[in-house]
Amino acid sequence: MSARRLPIITLALIIINVGAFLFTHDTIEKQGSELGEVKMHILMLAAKHPDLTMPEDAQQFVNTFHEHNEKVWAYLQDGNRKVIDAWDAHMRVVDEPSAEQDEMDTLTSQYSQMAKIALTERYAFIPAERKPITYVTANFLHVGWLHLIGNMWFLWLAGFILEDAWGRTIYTIIYFVAGAAALQFHFWMNPGSITATLGASGAVAALMGAFLVRFPTLKIEMAWLLSFRLIRFKAAAYWLLPMWLASEVFSGALFGQYSGVAHWAHVGGFAFGAAVSLLLKATGIEHKLDQAVESKVSLSADKELLEIGDTLQSNIGEALPKLREYVKAHPDSIDAYLLLQQAYSRQGDTPAYQETVLKLCGLHLKARDTDAALQDYEDFAKSGGKEIPATLWLDLARAIETKEEFELAVQEYGKLAAAHPTARQSLLAQINAARVCLAKLGRAQEALNLYEAAAKSPVPHLDFDQTIEKGKREAMQALSPSPEAAATHA
Repeated sequence: MSARRLPIITLALIIINVGAFLFTHDTIEKQGSELGEVKMHILMLAAKHPDLTMPEDAQQFVNTFHEHNEKVWAYLQDGNRKVIDAWDAHMRVVDEPSAEQDEMDTLTSQYSQMAKIALTERYAFIPAERKPITYVTANFLHVGWLHLIGNMWFLWLAGFILEDAWGRTIYTIIYFVAGAAALQFHFWMNPGSITATLGASGAVAALMGAFLVRFPTLKIEMAWLLSFRLIRFKAAAYWLLPMWLASEVFSGALFGQYSGVAHWAHVGGFAFGAAVSLLLKATGIEHKLDQAVESKVSLSADKELLEIGDTLQSNIGEALPKLREYVKAHPDSIDAYLLLQQAYSRQGDTPAYQETVLKLCGLHLKARDTDAALQDYEDFAKSGGKEIPATLWLDLARAIETKEEFELAVQEYGKLAAAHPTARQSLLAQINAARVCLAKLGRAQEALNLYEAAAKSPVPHLDFDQTIEKGKREAMQALSPSPEAAATHA
């Protein structure tokens, strides 16, 4: 895939994440192990000796953990449980309340001092100790190189094309909100967790969810290293990404807060991104954002069109004649037709608007931008348009079929055949629809009906008779059970 502009925001996010990792990785690793040990010892001591006193911050930490982790708390209280470490073994032989209180004072003092300076305590997201700032900062911290590289790789794969589709401002807003939403979902599923959650994976998962909605049929090239052999294959987004999501739901349900991976943050982020993309698509906002990007790209490259666009905002009567002249000189300029579409829409000139939209549809198909062409088709229908030229309709239906949206392709082939029964494109539409029904949708009877309709078409079809007859035979074979199946049934 390619973008129309340099993905500045996506590159900036990657640079910030890498920079933050280089500056914080060693510190987080050292502080995390030390503070984690102190926290665990406080919990173990408090569970075994609930009468010990603690400062307010440590007491709140213990109370929150106890409230949301009853089973773990009960395990820590069990005097017959397995010894966890050397400190645990030592404290089991201490039987003086004053010594136990001294140890608790030492631990809570260490906890207070470390919590003030520990990066994870200040900037990572800890469900049991949430801070507003961590909804942002946690998305820029990572625990290791593999964690960082994996997130940045998928941020690049999904991010650069979504930034191109939505524009830099909306893309940036969605990215930050998605990261916060993913962490909030993680909190809902693990409210008492004391494990620090960090990494961009929640926000990146949101981009993956949006990518699924925006490009469901796009085939993603995969590579799998198996026994030192590299196996490469392609998989469509509509089954590959849901499969990944299902694995995250399964892992989250199975391991919950005891996993080292924030599976529920991934699930929440993915769902948020998919929902946002659906909303943008359903409301038509995505199309407007895409048009705005398209206009900026070309207007910045064409001074004359830029001047016409500026004039159009203030004086449509002056700009429109110039724009028509420009279109005559540049008949393949998508940007010029986008401006022309806006002008006719503002004027309320429906016939001219519809004509322009159909021209745009053809140009988008020529550029292999099927999504934009479908949006043009939808704009045409919303303006009251009923039928589009047979040639354009056939090209649109073929593009839809190429996207593997077979049901929609059959529908459009059918509409074309009904609207233009005497056009040669009608015959081709019937044959194509029959082929799709038989080969892709498994609807042999419908395919047979379409082939028979093509055979009776008033359009001369001597050059297609062989194709039609072959299709009829294959459809009838699909409808008839095989001898083996018949014998088994008998």
